[in-house]
Amino acid sequence: MKLFFRYIGIFLFLCQSLHAQTEKRKSFAQWLEKTFSETDTTYISPNKYNLTFMVEQSFWHERYSLKGDIGDGKQSISFAPNATPKIGAYFGWRWIFLGFSFSIPDLIKKNKNGKSKEEYVFNLYSSRIGLDLYYRKTGNDFHITSYSNFDIPSDYIGQDFGGFQSKIIGLNTYWIFNNKHFSYPAAYSQSTNQRRSCGSFMAGFSYSHHQISFDYTQLPEEMITHIAPSLIFNRLQYHDYNLSAGYGYNWVFAKNCLLNVSLMPAISYKRAKINGKPANLDDSWTGWMKDLNFDLITRAGITWNNSKYYVGASLIVNTYDYRRTRFAMTNSFGSLRIYAGFNFWKRREYREK
Repeated sequence: MKLFFRYIGIFLFLCQSLHAQTEKRKSFAQWLEKTFSETDTTYISPNKYNLTFMVEQSFWHERYSLKGDIGDGKQSISFAPNATPKIGAYFGWRWIFLGFSFSIPDLIKKNKNGKSKEEYVFNLYSSRIGLDLYYRKTGNDFHITSYSNFDIPSDYIGQDFGGFQSKIIGLNTYWIFNNKHFSYPAAYSQSTNQRRSCGSFMAGFSYSHHQISFDYTQLPEEMITHIAPSLIFNRLQYHDYNLSAGYGYNWVFAKNCLLNVSLMPAISYKRAKINGKPANLDDSWTGWMKDLNFDLITRAGITWNNSKYYVGASLIVNTYDYRRTRFAMTNSFGSLRIYAGFNFWKRREYREK
């Protein structure tokens, strides 16, 4: 009989421990949701649905500007491709967005340059934090957009240049301080509704890895003759780590209508290799300071959202600046998206309402 009651006691103890662990997990989940999703409903209407589906038309563009010392001046040359129209679809669950897009020229078999562009994006948006993961690979359909100090009479602006290609993989994270009154998801993931105009300071961290290939021998012969020695390279790779701080503002200019603008300047640390060799060979304790540069993330968005259906447009531009003693490169890439979608599968707490 004593043994029986002992087993009963052990069983009750295990049940109590399991219940306590369940309550702890439930409390942690509630704390997590409160920390990252809590809002003031007089400013922000919460997301009433679990899932969303969106289709979009987007235009992808980038630009690269190379500068090198020549005599007492600077020689520069810039490249850019034609803006690439793309169509895509996205599926979201509360904070998380997954999507894919296709280049329209590739779909209709009118891509003549042989190398397709690729883009993969993963986004996580909550009221307090955000995360963007991305991979981008350019084609080889660049053309010369500008140049200076080549001392050549001919005009090569607009001429095709197939000797340039880049790959970028990276992530952006950011923290929103005034998350109870300011909603980034209202402008960029359409999961909430901003009801009153409001702004917020933001801070973030970003990492990106850039791989640039440049075949200068495909430039016009006159340009090759006059090109600066520091611009003669085949490969440039660099890792970019940056800390950013900025401000965003949501302007509610009509019922269900929102306009957002945000700027996040960043100070960045870049470690680079040119043609496989480290670009900075300074071993002094202050040598790392020569790898400090500045970046910028710009966002703008306009949307109409009645909590069930939404339509809008957004512009996101990332600008990176890399500078050495005799060489500099500024590269930027951005996308303009025009989208429409709807939310579905209403969350349990809003079904009866």
